[in-house]
Amino acid sequence: MNISTRQRDIIDILRRDGFASIDALADHFEVTPQTVRRDVNTLSDGNLVRRRHGGVEYAGEPGMNLSYDSRQVTNLAAKHAISLHVANLIPDGASILIGIGSTLELVALNLVDHRNLTVITNNMNAAMALGNNTGNRIVVPGGTLRLPDRDIISPEAETMFHNYKVDYGLFGVGGVEPDGTLTDFDHREVSLRQAIAGNCRNSILVADQTKFGRPAPAKGGHITDPDLVIVDSIPGGVFAPLFDRQDVRARLQLAKSEVSK
Repeated sequence: MNISTRQRDIIDILRRDGFASIDALADHFEVTPQTVRRDVNTLSDGNLVRRRHGGVEYAGEPGMNLSYDSRQVTNLAAKHAISLHVANLIPDGASILIGIGSTLELVALNLVDHRNLTVITNNMNAAMALGNNTGNRIVVPGGTLRLPDRDIISPEAETMFHNYKVDYGLFGVGGVEPDGTLTDFDHREVSLRQAIAGNCRNSILVADQTKFGRPAPAKGGHITDPDLVIVDSIPGGVFAPLFDRQDVRARLQLAKSEVSK
């Protein structure tokens, strides 16, 4: 397909950053949001990008997640707000299961000053961050390190989570469907997420706005399964009926970012 210079530049930005809002792209190119939406529609029709709630993401390979480096910088202000909100819910001395993902790495960084934590995790980024506090006890599984994500997706990791009963279970998700179905990019990620949720007294799902409507092929669980769902904004559009439900709102906590958009 023939694309314009600006459309090619949009693809380059999304390939680098993973996700961008329509308004941010409009500001970058000094055009109207309507112009950017037309560009995005053209690129989406060519399967080069994916329209998402609040913006657009790089399509990459069908059914594949963005690289970990891209996810680390995607919607960063929102992830910082969510991670700080979660860290403030965890008391000193708590036992915690921590799953994979860039937001959970930020949660771990915000937990470093907590005292006497027992942390069971397959997220090596989180383990290394929390290992900077020698008062913590860190438990990790055997298996092969998945790179560049730096996590362990193995039967040993799932067994490890099932061998504990802890105060808090923290996990992310690949995507959330409009009916509330939770999805991931690998069935093993679903199994590990469900192992965390099933072996804690308080389960907490973290999900920034880029997860809502994001396609991921492996399904498992529903947004009403966790005790708490920490988000940076409440989705509208096709998600409005879901978030109007009382059983969803009862679990919802909104993390406010101090970083202006």
